[in-house]
Amino acid sequence: MKDVKDYILDIENFPKEGVVFRDITSLLKDPEGLRMTIDKMDDILKDTDFDVIAGAESRGFIFGMPIAYNLNKPFIPIRKKGKLPRETVSKSYDLEYGQATIEIHKDAIKPGTKVVIADDLIATGGTMKAAVDLMEELGGEVVKIVCVIELTSLGGRELLKDYDLETVVKYD
Repeated sequence: MKDVKDYILDIENFPKEGVVFRDITSLLKDPEGLRMTIDKMDDILKDTDFDVIAGAESRGFIFGMPIAYNLNKPFIPIRKKGKLPRETVSKSYDLEYGQATIEIHKDAIKPGTKVVIADDLIATGGTMKAAVDLMEELGGEVVKIVCVIELTSLGGRELLKDYDLETVVKYD
């Protein structure tokens, strides 16, 4: 029987020399691999008491939406700056070469809302930490973070050490 890791391709030297890119498009195009991944993420959340699933554009949408659907929970999109039509709150964070900003609608999270954040990958943790900060700024409580892949050598878990973080597969 295959495992989720069997559906993820290793692309050497992408996006630059010396980097091994973990390509999930091979997982997404395989119905068995996609179902297995979503089922494992659902299973991670089976004993978690929460109100909403949030996911960051765009791969957080890919994994967060089916989980929200399966578990009958609302989904909160975390978008890139300037993509949401109503009043937003935003958080900027550092990238390797520059900065990025993410936003959610100001009314997306009410004080006391228990939030799960879903995404495809935890690497350095910058995007996820910004997403956590947005939820907390609006009074939400991040009760779990669930990702498909964790790149353990990049230290994202340490940045998020105060949060319950679980992943389906890990790479050094």
